[in-house]
Amino acid sequence: MTVLIAFDGSDDARTAVEYAARHVRPEPTVILTVWEPLLMQLSWAPLAAAAPVTTDLQDDQYEEEKQAEALARQGADLALAAGLTEVTPRAERGTGPVWATIVDVADELDASLIVTGSRGLAGARSVLLGSVSTRVLHHVQRPTLVVPPPKTED
Repeated sequence: MTVLIAFDGSDDARTAVEYAARHVRPEPTVILTVWEPLLMQLSWAPLAAAAPVTTDLQDDQYEEEKQAEALARQGADLALAAGLTEVTPRAERGTGPVWATIVDVADELDASLIVTGSRGLAGARSVLLGSVSTRVLHHVQRPTLVVPPPKTED
């Protein structure tokens, strides 16, 4: 089986990777970063279109895809440094909500566990649509671990 860890580069996502490395039985792990082209993002946040948008593709690849691949590799490196041994980075283009892509990839992989942080980098989008981790938890039919942020001392 495979552990799927959703990774967006946020502190909570990093905490989730480190927690999984300490507490989950070692098995193949996929670090998943979901991306979507800027033009698709504008469909849910039209006010963000204040800057000019270019659609030039170099190497037949969106810049967002390149960034997601680099972020997934960064998450995989973090997982390896935390003690996981068989780690694969994966950047997946979302065709809808991020949570739905996570659920679809988990189903494709027949993941034994999905791991996610409790808050990510979705910002305003999560306020409008609900947090990704909450949506994953309510729409997936497999075990899911939502890792809270580390406690901070006052």
